Amino acid sequence: ISHDKVTRFLHASDYGSKELWCYVKPLVKEKERKAGGVLILDDTVEEKAYTDENDLVCWHYSHAKGRHVKGINLLSCLARYDDVSFPVGYTLVKKDVQYCDIASKKRKRKASVTKNEQFRHLIKQVSDNQVSFDYILADNWFAAKANMLFIHHDLEKQFIFGMKANRLATLDANSGQFKPIKSLDLEEGKTKTLWLKGLDFPVQLLKKTFTNED
Repeated sequence: ISHDKVTRFLHASDYGSKELWCYVKPLVKEKERKAGGVLILDDTVEEKAYTDENDLVCWHYSHAKGRHVKGINLLSCLARYDDVSFPVGYTLVKKDVQYCDIASKKRKRKASVTKNEQFRHLIKQVSDNQVSFDYILADNWFAAKANMLFIHHDLEKQFIFGMKANRLATLDANSGQFKPIKSLDLEEGKTKTLWLKGLDFPVQLLKKTFTNED
């Protein structure tokens, strides 16, 4: 396939999350389950080291490499039923606001719409498309208070998130005494019900140690 053919294809239309859903919808409806489905959200950076910087191709933090890299930051959403997964939505992170960092006196970029706002918008889009799911899965980057409140109250769904060790929690909602979860007495592999600071509902925390990992 020639380069020009690909270019003409991409210029023919604005291919976005809506077009993806129209394409994959028949497959999802064929395989989806009324119970047990999950949405898996994650972001990745497609490196573009030699492309001129702009709103879309700019510097993003890569969790895989532990540093900032230049490229396109993609937030994707998969619907999974049993052992089958379908991409049901995505969004691109655009850092469309330029500013001067006071400390370094360097020009930097930031997004007018945060990644967590895009996270919630993407889930709502999938929910509005009537994709069936019970749980939302994501890493600790997306375990923000606003995201958990949105999933629990607005969508009335459940979530499984990674949790940072310094997150404040308490075993007694009435005590008002919050401390980092790393200081709690947690037994490996067993859940404990507790309250995270800022949430008005309890959650269950599970401690799991992975060998050869940080």
